[in-house]
Amino acid sequence: MGSNMAECHPVAFRWPMKAKLNGAKIIHVDPRFTRTSAVADFHVPIRAGSDIAFLGGLINYVVHSDKWNKDPFFKEYTVHYTNLATIVNEDYKDTEDLDGVFSGLAAYKEPDFWPFNGNLGRYDNKTWQYERGPKPAGPSTEEIIKKRGSFDDLLHSLRKGTAKTDPTLQHPRCVFQLLKKHFSRYTPELVEQICGSPKEKFLKVAEALLENSGRDRTTAFAYAVAWTQHTYGVQIISCCALLEQLTGNMGRPGGGIMALRGHSAIQGSTDVPTLYHSIHGYMNAPSAVRPHDTLRDYLAAETPPTGYWANGPKWMVSYLKSVYGDAATPENDFGYDWHPKILGDHSHIACFAAMNEGKIKGAVVVGQNPATSLNGTATRRALRQLDWLVVKDNWLTETATHWYLAPEVKSGETKIADIKTEIFFFPSTQIAEYDGSFTNTQRMLQWHSMAAKAPGDCRTDSWFYHNLAKRLKKAYADSKLPRDQGWQKVTWDFDPDPGEAPLYPGEISALKVLREINGYVTGNPKQHLKGFGELKDDGSTTCASWIYCGCYPAPDQNLTARREPDPPGVPGAHLKWGWAWPANRRNIYNRASADLNGNPWSERKRWVWWDQHFVNPPDPKTGKPIPPGKWVGYDVPDFTLTMPPSHQGKPDGIIMEPLSGTDAFIMRPEGKGWIFVPSGLVDGPFPTHYEPHESPVQNLLYPKQQSSPVHKVWSQGKPWNPLAAAVGDPKYPYVITTYRLTEHYLAGAMSRWLPWLSELQPELFIELGRGLAKEKGINNLDYVIITTPRSHVRAKALVTDRIGVMKVAGKTIHHVGMPWHWGWMGLSTGDVVNDLTSWVGDPNVSIHEGKAFVCNVERA
Repeated sequence: MGSNMAECHPVAFRWPMKAKLNGAKIIHVDPRFTRTSAVADFHVPIRAGSDIAFLGGLINYVVHSDKWNKDPFFKEYTVHYTNLATIVNEDYKDTEDLDGVFSGLAAYKEPDFWPFNGNLGRYDNKTWQYERGPKPAGPSTEEIIKKRGSFDDLLHSLRKGTAKTDPTLQHPRCVFQLLKKHFSRYTPELVEQICGSPKEKFLKVAEALLENSGRDRTTAFAYAVAWTQHTYGVQIISCCALLEQLTGNMGRPGGGIMALRGHSAIQGSTDVPTLYHSIHGYMNAPSAVRPHDTLRDYLAAETPPTGYWANGPKWMVSYLKSVYGDAATPENDFGYDWHPKILGDHSHIACFAAMNEGKIKGAVVVGQNPATSLNGTATRRALRQLDWLVVKDNWLTETATHWYLAPEVKSGETKIADIKTEIFFFPSTQIAEYDGSFTNTQRMLQWHSMAAKAPGDCRTDSWFYHNLAKRLKKAYADSKLPRDQGWQKVTWDFDPDPGEAPLYPGEISALKVLREINGYVTGNPKQHLKGFGELKDDGSTTCASWIYCGCYPAPDQNLTARREPDPPGVPGAHLKWGWAWPANRRNIYNRASADLNGNPWSERKRWVWWDQHFVNPPDPKTGKPIPPGKWVGYDVPDFTLTMPPSHQGKPDGIIMEPLSGTDAFIMRPEGKGWIFVPSGLVDGPFPTHYEPHESPVQNLLYPKQQSSPVHKVWSQGKPWNPLAAAVGDPKYPYVITTYRLTEHYLAGAMSRWLPWLSELQPELFIELGRGLAKEKGINNLDYVIITTPRSHVRAKALVTDRIGVMKVAGKTIHHVGMPWHWGWMGLSTGDVVNDLTSWVGDPNVSIHEGKAFVCNVERA
């Protein structure tokens, strides 16, 4: 679902095809019949943007099925490994109680200092919390912060009372009863009405899911950006995670959810982030508008007291040591005050909204092509407001040439003489022209070496940032301003060592960067850390990214460069091929692959198990003997290795102490997977069907709440982001979705310059069904004009049976689809499809809604 894996991730799709040869069923739920559909056992059509209704229907079907209620496996898994039995606050109100919204909804007003967050509303999640026993006695968090107490004391002060549970699942406020109520109206009939998916096909999926879930079988979901690019994209994925937990598929071989990344290192760019809101290892970025005044304030706001995430002080301090080196000391909070702090939403669209209003003066664009990006007309307008723009890319992209070749310039609407922006272009190397690493879809780091020298004056990204950083340090060296102390204190030691020849003049040592990411003993860079279990919160360890700690455990052991597969016939995890975070673990939360007693759920699904006879060496720190028993298996166990299944946690402890031997989801504070999400998501504790911001139909489930009450709309009311006037706007009657082709890549900057790829897909097209084509008098290969409130584009018609008409809410709804790889540069050129899209998006991660909006189609 949410993916055309065969065409958009063809290398990865070899594995589902191998599974199919072994007897696995492949199901494809998608608005189009694609090459993925063609090799699937069956395809189910679905209206773009209605995935939560479909998944919610599966959830409702599962909890009322005979198999789920009679097979003890499901209750054993969900009661003990998830929060299904946990009791929720008595003040909580569901969307079923409040006509489509949860309790805690409030109005939102943009702050004057950064009025570009885009929120329509905001939830206070206080009523979503668990019902708990009394809080443990001890000093308050405020007291600990004030007296600069130890980080362990801070964690103790954060302890809450024990969450109340009902293992019988009968309490009216336990998560199971709330879930049944929340999804009770997601019937097969309603799914058909909302999604346009035929009832009999939906039921076939539901039965296949149940048939392939249990002790001996598992089901996996794979998704891509057709799940993320919505105003509720995160909730679609959350809904699938809920379903996979409910059916006992999470943490088990052949189960779980695979996020199909659209680039060989996109996973790496969120791990070691190019994102505004997080720093390394998914720690939240310090913020000037949250209670992050001091390091202890930050840790109190961002660190749970229990579960593995409670190791946050060790990760954060080691990160700060990596940034500021010897200047980071306990007395100055390890340089925390020097660290940059965000003001709000600094995501792509938010920044371009600010740029449009003159709030951003300059931009550096590397490996991105915003001139062909979201609401392209508004984006290019924003670029024209800049004083300066740096573009670093392989070719002169649309972003580099927008000032003289953009559609509005060519038409005369914008005069070149009126554009004040000074633009610099830096020619860039290709991936194969330098050393480095990829982190792919399955969190695997794989080292690559330079294959060829770059031509001419091309430079690597690392060269660019390395030399820019050295110049900035020099520029700020003599400053007396407090704000510049951070740059003065930053450590920057990435030049090759004497005798180590750089790949290019001024180039870094890539292995030095990997060492910094992996971590080492402070003061001794040659003593690499072997894993994140060695990190300390006293400044004695330096580590940029805790999740990557262990990938380079010694100067002569770059584990990311390994390429040794498992021998044939071994049902293993290929642990010697590259290195996967965390700890080279290939299947996270794999404690859930064993039952309560530590035995595999079945021999067929054996993965990780408790070996009660394993003889452990003495504790390396104390020398004391460790009782027999250890978690072993084909994978690296995701659990405390010597904690037996019978272990009872210490209720008054911190970090891992309170967790028992059956608390499999160790990153959660209570060790349980979250079916109900009390915090972390800003748009609700349960997934809920809402319509896209632009939709041809009314919300059948909640007529009073058409779309998510907290989704984002940037530049509201501004002329550069017009939106459809109403639900079912007759000017724009058709649903449009964008997609990718195998032969082109993203906005085309890596494919439209290549003659063989341009020959394979030479021209922009729109895919539409035969019914709509007949209605509009459009023949195959006719030129067509596609219009939205933002813009219009011209494309050739591809009339097919693969996309078409469906009945939704009693209306006949036509779908159309367009690839978005074109622009005005390169060997193959065409109109910019993203000019049609709008600046609306998801409230959790600010991704745009590019997979479901409305348009009109006319013969040109």
